[in-house]
Amino acid sequence: MISKTLLKYSLLACLAAATYVPAQAQSTVPSNEVIFDQMVQAQAENRTHDRPYTVTRDYKLFGRESDLAFKSRVIAELTVVPPDSKKYTIEDSNGTGWGEKLVRTMLDREIAFAKDSGSTDITRDNYDFIFVREDDLSGQRCYVLQLRPKRNSKNLLRGTIWVDATTHLPRRVEGEPSESPSWWLKNVRIVILYSYVGPMWLQTSSEATGSVRILGPSTIVWQDVRYQIDQSAPGASLAQAVGRGEMTAEGQP
Repeated sequence: MISKTLLKYSLLACLAAATYVPAQAQSTVPSNEVIFDQMVQAQAENRTHDRPYTVTRDYKLFGRESDLAFKSRVIAELTVVPPDSKKYTIEDSNGTGWGEKLVRTMLDREIAFAKDSGSTDITRDNYDFIFVREDDLSGQRCYVLQLRPKRNSKNLLRGTIWVDATTHLPRRVEGEPSESPSWWLKNVRIVILYSYVGPMWLQTSSEATGSVRILGPSTIVWQDVRYQIDQSAPGASLAQAVGRGEMTAEGQP
């Protein structure tokens, strides 16, 4: 017969074995400073791959009546010449006219951001960072950091960023503006996703929810659906940005 003492130690040994994780299997999480420095370096390296490109973007506006039927759809084409030149045209628009107005407002702000990216970039000048946890995002290990804007601004988000633990590039950002964007828009929540487009790591989709005056609770979703990339050296002319290297948003020809 097994004594109570032996049984007790046997149970403790089993419990210890069940919870023991070998030291070599544990992941070591870098400090906030190291994660940030790796991200800055990765983004600087990514900018060396910038090329002029044209992107077709699909915007859909949803109201509170249905999560499935959109109230408005707008197709826009943006031509981008790094580091700070953007222009757009509206290719198609249907549904409520408010959809196109919202899209034009968003694109006008995007063009303004491009000319003053330093005020919106995810940098130490604009944010404090606090490590929260590790997470798996689409099968990729990420560091999850809290974003704390250093000032109230409609161009800065108070929220969370997922940083790829391998490439050190941002994969997802979500949060709300640290200052209300405008009098007609409140309770805004934004999600931004990134992926590779050819050699470049870009924002490729976004979702914004909020309460719009007159419209009420609304969601606008955009996704890049097709790219034309100029494969020549950075700084090529705007004309060279069109008609070369066409591919989908997933980076496929």
